[in-house]
Amino acid sequence: MFKRKIYDKLLEWKKESDGKTALLIEGARRIGKSTVAEEFGKNEYETYILVDFSTASKTVRELFDDVSDLDYIFLQLQLQYKKDLIERKSLIIFDEVQLCPQARQAIKSLVKDRRYDYIETGSLISIKKNVKDILIPSEERRISMYPMDYEEFRWALGDTTTIPLMEKCFQSSKGVGEQLNRKLMRDFRLYMLVGGMPQAVSEYIETNNFRKVDAVKRDILKLYTDDFMKIDPTGKASMLFDAIPAQLNKNASRYQVSSVLSDERAEGLLELIAEMKDSKTVLVSYHANDPNVGLANNKDLTKFKLFVCDTGLFTTLMFKDSDFTENTIYEKLLNDNLSANLGYLYENVVAQILTANGNELFYHTIKNETSRHNYEVDFLITRKNKICPIEVKSSNYRTHKSIDAFCEKYSSRVLYKYLIYTKDFSKDTDIFCLPVYFCQFI
Repeated sequence: MFKRKIYDKLLEWKKESDGKTALLIEGARRIGKSTVAEEFGKNEYETYILVDFSTASKTVRELFDDVSDLDYIFLQLQLQYKKDLIERKSLIIFDEVQLCPQARQAIKSLVKDRRYDYIETGSLISIKKNVKDILIPSEERRISMYPMDYEEFRWALGDTTTIPLMEKCFQSSKGVGEQLNRKLMRDFRLYMLVGGMPQAVSEYIETNNFRKVDAVKRDILKLYTDDFMKIDPTGKASMLFDAIPAQLNKNASRYQVSSVLSDERAEGLLELIAEMKDSKTVLVSYHANDPNVGLANNKDLTKFKLFVCDTGLFTTLMFKDSDFTENTIYEKLLNDNLSANLGYLYENVVAQILTANGNELFYHTIKNETSRHNYEVDFLITRKNKICPIEVKSSNYRTHKSIDAFCEKYSSRVLYKYLIYTKDFSKDTDIFCLPVYFCQFI
């Protein structure tokens, strides 16, 4: 198993909860939820039982239809899985719990009993179709899990020193030097290509073959398509997902729904977009109409941009309908020969980093009186009751007209200004120009 940061959160929950709550790990398919939960059970408990509801027998599923006799349920689980349960020293894992809603509802009674600890994992877990007929237990603590971030990716490659050194440079507002920056950017571009899906990372480490890594990612994208069909059998969700790269390539001020679904408008798909966001396969950035502290209070639900949860998947989605041999993006990106019209890859990876660090995604556009192209700040985050605008470049250019326009209009609301690009750290007056690998420290 790869080292994952979420493991520390599981330890914190175990210590603080002491059996008073169950832990629900939410996340997209194939990001490692089951693996980390089982590893936690192996390391932190004397025994554990993993109930995988994607393969569980009818007998096991029906145990949770009636929770009036917990002794019987625990006895059956021990018999079915040939594992002993020890009071306050055992963990029961409900894997893919969205496939057995009654088991999720049973958490209330199981936690109240206090004999064992419980971890639930699942995908598409908050979709109304999966929970409409059950009582969601208040004894549930939820945490979100995301694909491996860049530091976890470096750990997987056996590198535990680069990220701490980079953070020291960031904290001291120092660059790393032109030569080292080129190496660090090449390393980061490798992460953008492989991505943070554990299966893809493992394939890269084992084979060092991008073709095989790409095949793994295509399999994952197929799983996501299947999941979207569960949300929306009409196929609209799948079409919206597949069109994300093309929509970002247009550099428009919003996702243009009508260009993907000719008879639809954003206003009619708000629930579907929310469900896609809940699946955590898609990241949604909403337009902040009046950017200020409390960005969520000023978001326009009908004006949004969509990103893919993992930039490695994004690179494959761009060429989903082409054979791998036709793809030049791997070679171009790794060797920094990326053409300007593919720069939205960097925007996607910044969206991924900001989300993994706990930020909701927002952006803002300002009308340009002298041009038909409006100014657009790619991302807005809040820090210390102020706004921090972020502009993303795929090159070494330090032009920042959008940030300038934003700060001219909202100067009293701005704390820090960030330009994310590919060169070494520098400052342009009061704008922090950061190499993209520094984005994780904002």
